[in-house]
Amino acid sequence: MTIRHLEDLNLGGRRVFLRVDFNVPLDGRRVTDDTRIRAALPTIEHILEAGGRLVIASHLGRPKGERKPELSLEPAAALLAEMLGVGEVTLCDDCVGDGPRKVVGDLRDGQVAVLENLRFHPGEKANDENFARELAKLCDVYVNDAFGAAHRAHASVDALPRLMGEKGAGRLLQRELDALAKLRNEPTRPYVAVLGGAKVSDKIGVLEELRQKVDTLIIGGAMANTFLAAAGHAMGRSLVEEDKLPLARALLQKADVGAVELLLPTDLRVADSLESQNPQVVGLDGIDGRMALDIGPESAALFADRVRRAETVFWNGPMGLFEKKPFAAGTLAVAEAMAACPGYAVVGGGDSVAAVQQMNLASKMGHVSTGGGASLEYLEGKPLPGVEALDAD
Repeated sequence: MTIRHLEDLNLGGRRVFLRVDFNVPLDGRRVTDDTRIRAALPTIEHILEAGGRLVIASHLGRPKGERKPELSLEPAAALLAEMLGVGEVTLCDDCVGDGPRKVVGDLRDGQVAVLENLRFHPGEKANDENFARELAKLCDVYVNDAFGAAHRAHASVDALPRLMGEKGAGRLLQRELDALAKLRNEPTRPYVAVLGGAKVSDKIGVLEELRQKVDTLIIGGAMANTFLAAAGHAMGRSLVEEDKLPLARALLQKADVGAVELLLPTDLRVADSLESQNPQVVGLDGIDGRMALDIGPESAALFADRVRRAETVFWNGPMGLFEKKPFAAGTLAVAEAMAACPGYAVVGGGDSVAAVQQMNLASKMGHVSTGGGASLEYLEGKPLPGVEALDAD
């Protein structure tokens, strides 16, 4: 593919549609984590300095094609204005129609308008071409900087750029692709992958792909419960995907006969309830009807050792119920090991990123991805619609 960078685009005096990922957490009308907005600033500032007339678009939450005031992008637009140090960033009352066309038509060079939540319209998730054509009326140039949405074939990500003659990737999207290409193409060895989170079903494809590429595959979190059950351990009331047991057994068998080292927890923190403040550390045969909610200290030490000795390491997903302090130790241990790794360390989205940020370790990582699902699909080898649509050939 040939994908243009910002420097390749003619932006001055033109209406530039910038698809960002402002799907930020809100507490009422307040943005509680501005990471995704800050991540888009380099692209936004470049477009404004080039004299572009900037039209920013994003989704927020899951309004399911209906207008829901609590999912308005107004808090994000207000915070963006503050970050840019400008008096006002105009928020349109919609993302298509006469109102947005009037606002965008009145923009001058170096000014910004934010469209209202794209997902207030069912045409966005449906990748509807007619909806995309309405969005196209607002712009002369298209730029995608929403890596977190690049794996979704939605109208603003897929159908719209295919209608545009001039289009390219923003700085964030380009940085993500460059960083992950180092993992997908020729990673320096030993290459270690750490996968956690709740469900095997969310990571089937990437598990199979990484099994064939890494030297060590580490599985923790609730998804490890399914593998431990497949290996014959009684998991009590732990979350186990019963329908994925055959898949887990097959992956374990492939690992046994292959070159990959597959590591599962050897001890666990268990409790009677999710609200417990006093979990117990037990071996794999000591769950006794309770729930496994974190890896134990022996497992954490083993996993951390492999991570610290890696030349390339990718981590996606927590090692336990990270949002509850009694079950956060395993995830925090992996975060510390990632920071201590002298090789190229990449953190891929979600609670893994939250752990790294909570411990102020992001600056010690080779790359912190803004898109968990997108990074997994990219490493799995799947085409990302939002990237494919930028092909200028």
